[in-house]
Order: sequence, then C-alpha cells, then structure tokens
Amino acid sequence: MKTGPHSAWIALEDGTFLAGYSTGASGEASGDLVFNTAMSGYHEILTDPSYCGQVVLMTYPLIGNYGVAEEDAESDRAWPEAFVAREIAPRPSSHRATGSLPQWLEKNGVVGIEGVDTRLLTRRVRRTGCLRCVISTTDNDAESLVDKARKAPSTDGRNLAQRVTCAEPYTWSEGYQDTYPTLLPKANDRRLRCVAYDFGIKRNILRSLVHCGFDVTVVPAHTPAADTLALEPDAIFLSNGPGDPAAVTPAIDAVSDLLQRIPIFGICLGHQILTLALGARTEKMPFGHHGANHPVRDMATGKVEITSQNHSFAVVEDSLPAEVEMTHLNLNDNTVEGIRHRSLPVFSVQYHPEAAPGPLDSTHLFSRFRERVAAASK
Repeated sequence: MKTGPHSAWIALEDGTFLAGYSTGASGEASGDLVFNTAMSGYHEILTDPSYCGQVVLMTYPLIGNYGVAEEDAESDRAWPEAFVAREIAPRPSSHRATGSLPQWLEKNGVVGIEGVDTRLLTRRVRRTGCLRCVISTTDNDAESLVDKARKAPSTDGRNLAQRVTCAEPYTWSEGYQDTYPTLLPKANDRRLRCVAYDFGIKRNILRSLVHCGFDVTVVPAHTPAADTLALEPDAIFLSNGPGDPAAVTPAIDAVSDLLQRIPIFGICLGHQILTLALGARTEKMPFGHHGANHPVRDMATGKVEITSQNHSFAVVEDSLPAEVEMTHLNLNDNTVEGIRHRSLPVFSVQYHPEAAPGPLDSTHLFSRFRERVAAASK
C-alpha cells in the first residue's frame, strides 16, 4: 500500500480499519456510512443536501469517469461528510465536463478515500446495520480512528433539515434544461402558486414543479403555517432532506396546521414529516435505501416503477391511522413507499420522482399533483 502524504484511512465503529489513497480534501471527517448502488449520478449525489451527516460509499467500482458538469449540481455545495469509492478516475472523458471528480472534491472540501474494498464495507453495513465511520488523511492509528468512529454523531434524533435549509424565502422560476429528457407535458394553462418547504430541496424538484405549471416560493424548514398561508398558495410541497424526521418538530407542527386547508405533496423527508403530522410513526432502517434502482409497486394499478431513493428512516406501516392509505410498496423489503389521505387532497411518496439522478418512471407524480391542485382550486 502506498504511504506518505497521499495516504488515507477509514475506520468503522465495529472495528473495521482499511488503508487507501486520499482523493479530494485533506483532513478528517465522520458520519453514518451509507452505500449508494447507483452506477452514475455521483455529482448529483454529492450535491444532494439529504446526505448531510452521512459518509457516502459508492458500490459501483469505477466512479468519476465522466467528470463533473456544474449544470448537474443539485445545490450550490457538497453535503456528504466524506466520500468513499473503489477507484476514482483522475481525468474526465466527457465533452460536458468542467473538471475532474478529484479536483471537485478538493475544491469543495470533501475528504475522500479510494483504493479500499468497497464490497467488504458494503457487506459490513448490510450485515450489521447502520455504522458510524471516520476517514482521515492525518491519523493512521487503527485504535484511535475506531474510537473516533464510535464517538461520531449519528443522524438519530438530529434535526439536520435546519442545517441545510435556506435562510430566507425566495422564488424559483427555472424549468427543465433543454437537454433534460423529460416525459412530462409542459403546463401552458393557468399558473398555480406553490409554497415549497425547504428541508434540503434539490434543484430538479423545483424545475419539475415549474415545468408542471407552478409558480414556486421556497420557504425555510421552520416556517410557521400562518406565514405560509400569508403567501396565499394554492398548494404546499414538502421536500426531501436529511436526518431524523421526528426531530423536525417545527415542520411537523406547521404541516399539522395546514392539513385541513390546502393540497399537499411530500417526498422523502417531506413524506415522513407528513405522515408524522397525520399521526403515524417513523423508525431508522437497518441500512436505508440509497440508489437509483429500487422497485416500487403502485398498489392501485399494480404497476412497478424503478425509483431513485435516498433515506435512512421509514414510516412504520402499522402506525398509519385509519384515514391514511398506503399507496406504494417497496418490493425489496416491503416498506412503505407512499401514502394518501382518504378524504383530504394530501399524498406523499418516499422516493425521488425528480429523477436526478435516476430513472424517469415516477416523474408523472408532479403532473398528478398539478391536476389535484387545479381541481381543488376551481
């Protein structure tokens, strides 16, 4: 194994210790280790605020071969605590690239490690469940790093949405880029007003809402219901985000006040917050869902869609109240992937229909949201 200033080490709280090569920024970083099974889309993953508090491990063995293109960024910075890959391409091979992945990691302050057995690390997490880890370019002592991993904060009980949300409300008017392969018809009739709660919102979610006919105002995660209603919206959107949904109490309170008043659509953390406001419970999963290839069945139609997912918590099916119906089921582990209220214009899904990265199977949900809001606002 190569040693010297380009070395790096990773340790897990179960005692696992591996040596590899530093890629990206120098230093030390820790968090919950999660593995992502997507073969591409690493730039979108690295700029997804939902990864705040987590160390991302890519299971595909070669990452970075097409470099990074800034137009693919889902936010204006990197959010994972650190990055792990088997091999990272040092030079991009795409005409779209504005730089290499190692250069981008260094520029954005992301500590990374490559040259380690990512299959071994993935299997440890699958077998044991969520594990905290630490990656360092400065400490090569196994005992010291394992101890640091065991002391690292996990995502349990943490309101990380407050860490990633916007500071002030803002408007968003940009639709899909011309090169985006959308399957959605563009809405050309009456524009509807949508307030989007930012728990870690991604740009392609905002583009999807605009494309489907919404004028979007984004508000911070802690915005009270009264302030939201003062904007006179036709609809509420609850975004994705990181951390423990049960800890995002200001948002749960706000959604509880909004339920009887206005149509609501939530995804990912927004889905969990909505179900908590409806009276259900959430729990941390053994190792979560992180990737672009998760099969989900629509229980009304029987249709199976391949979905993009990134979450470590899930809604407990047995806790759903009688007035809430489960609409979507994960076919890998039978967890709740979607719900709707039986009488109110309220629904949500656990996965990411904005498909950045990921398949386009579920983008139709934005059109469904538009149709329900239009019907409710007549």
